[in-house]
Amino acid sequence: MKAELPAVTLPGGRQVPALGLGTWHMGEGEASPEEEAASLRAGLDLGMTVIDTAEMYADGGAEEVVGEAIKARRDEVFLVSKVLPYNASRAGTIAACEASLKRLGTDHIELYLLHWRGRHPFSETVEAFETLKAQGKIGAWGVSNFDVSDMKELLEDAEPLRPSANQILYNLARRGIEFDLLRWSQVQGIPLMAYSPLDEGRLLGHPVLEEIGRIHNVGSAQVALAFLLTKAGVIAIPKSGSPERVRDNFRASEIRLTSEDLRLLDEAFPPPTRKRPLEMI
Repeated sequence: MKAELPAVTLPGGRQVPALGLGTWHMGEGEASPEEEAASLRAGLDLGMTVIDTAEMYADGGAEEVVGEAIKARRDEVFLVSKVLPYNASRAGTIAACEASLKRLGTDHIELYLLHWRGRHPFSETVEAFETLKAQGKIGAWGVSNFDVSDMKELLEDAEPLRPSANQILYNLARRGIEFDLLRWSQVQGIPLMAYSPLDEGRLLGHPVLEEIGRIHNVGSAQVALAFLLTKAGVIAIPKSGSPERVRDNFRASEIRLTSEDLRLLDEAFPPPTRKRPLEMI
């Protein structure tokens, strides 16, 4: 029997799986577009219905891969895309969203994010997001690569409006957000999306992850993802170009890490003891 994916509740009340599908580096020729689309469809078959992409990825190429993958399956997908900061003026955000919709072959995006903060005032970007919402082109909006201070500034500027998510770099090797941003976000009820949850593959084969994996009959990737699944309000979005690897990633949802597992992980990847600048890649 297939494991039930843990869920995260978004501010509007909608529940989405805590394990989704990333697309960074798709459309760049690492794998064929057909295989990349097949990997996304394999994830959908398993209930990994959050697909994250962005206009930046392969200059729109990743969005085209996603568009191909979700043909005839659009209703199953919780689609996330992003506007680049230099496009994030009021008019620029709307134009960027419309271009993304065209590449994705759809008329709406469930969650649309500001990729990182830039020179345009938050008020302009939020106004554009709200216009897109009113037009039915996006369901909700959020941000990416925002630290606590950025989030507080955004909440102040956007009040009473609030973002539905913040996508950040988070994995065992990069735990800086656990000092403040993770807890602050949980209290605020703003989910975090963890990109590069395997640290761009650098966590694969780590001896401690391998050791824990042997106990649970899985590999190092599944242990790294299972760690993120223990964190409330966090959605992990690993990218994989092959259906087989996606099915492997899904197995993270079948693991229940023990307190001893978590102790070993803390020993190998110490949690932060002081504030660090928010990491980005």
